Amino acid sequence: MIGRLRGTLLEKQPPNLLIEAGGVGYEVDAPMSVFYRLPELGQEVTLYTHFVVREDAQLLYGFADRKERELFRTLIRVNGVGPKLALTILSGIEASAFVRCVHSNDSASLVKLPGVGKKTAERLIVEMRDKLDGLGASFAELPTLAAAVDSVPVQDQVSDAVSALVALGYKPAEASRAVSRVEEAGLSSEELIRRSLKGML
Repeated sequence: MIGRLRGTLLEKQPPNLLIEAGGVGYEVDAPMSVFYRLPELGQEVTLYTHFVVREDAQLLYGFADRKERELFRTLIRVNGVGPKLALTILSGIEASAFVRCVHSNDSASLVKLPGVGKKTAERLIVEMRDKLDGLGASFAELPTLAAAVDSVPVQDQVSDAVSALVALGYKPAEASRAVSRVEEAGLSSEELIRRSLKGML
């Protein structure tokens, strides 16, 4: 089991990261909350990880801290929720907002996330309520959705944001419309993604 990874950030294309540690390049999938906190390429990054072994693949998922990883692990224990959908949920809604949806039976907000239908939303609420209480952690302390502006050309930022939303499960046309609604000069791709996701909820 790979539980923690520290190395040099080589690539970041949501939801995928490439991190070199000990001469090995690790491909890591991460929720957008991680991307909002990443350093510049070439700098050191540390992630808590969850390792999944399937018949056809070995997958590594990365998180900003233990609390976020624990929430991911709790999500994938819900019937019908796999790692990809759990990553989409953590990318599309802040952890504290997700907890509020669960405790207030707000399935309407959850079904706005890609891949989450009415039955899945109801299952999340029923199965997660007790599990969230049992975790005994304040999820409000999880990473907030804040990003620094970087110096990538605006058009690249827009296309990167659209590509990331498509990778998270949104339809291309839907992703393009969401990004165009929030597009402003000077915004990083991470900030465009954050605003787009917020606008779709």
